[in-house]
Amino acid sequence: MAYRETASVRARKDGVRQSILEAARTLVAEGGFRAAQMAAVAPRAGIATGTIYRYFPTQIELFAETFRSSSQREVDAMQAAAEGEGDCRQRLSGAVHTFIARALRNRRLAYALIAEPVDPQMEAERLEYRRAYARVLERLLEEGIARGEFAGQDVPVTAAALVGALGETLLGPLLRSGPTARESVADSITALCLRAVGASG
Repeated sequence: MAYRETASVRARKDGVRQSILEAARTLVAEGGFRAAQMAAVAPRAGIATGTIYRYFPTQIELFAETFRSSSQREVDAMQAAAEGEGDCRQRLSGAVHTFIARALRNRRLAYALIAEPVDPQMEAERLEYRRAYARVLERLLEEGIARGEFAGQDVPVTAAALVGALGETLLGPLLRSGPTARESVADSITALCLRAVGASG
């Protein structure tokens, strides 16, 4: 008879896997992906280094999954803001402010996700998540155009351009040491995005 994992065994394995990813994410937030080597992740997760290889056979697989799980949190946060209360202009402002505020609260992690030089496999993951952010904005733009709140435009092109603008304009604040005037940065970038989509009002 083939062995079948029990629910408790699966839950334990899922817990270990999650502990590994949380430890890796913490290290990336402290020093970028180079800080999240398996030998450093293991003690943070409370396990032996060899145990990590049962879940992530290579370093790049651990990095890729850490990138995916961390990026998905940010996409989900932007989507929640985009689907919140208010008209489309207000929700676009909220989505942009959310993205910026979360990035500036954890600048090292944000830089790692947005621009840190990485392996080509990781760069492919980054491109996929840029598309995910763009899809969130596309839905909001389409609604805003239909309601007459935004100017008519090529929605996919505009959404991709907004994602690029968010990443590019944040590079300076993310790399700058010392305190950052978050509201000033967020307001300036939001105003740029609203002008770009031809927001009324």
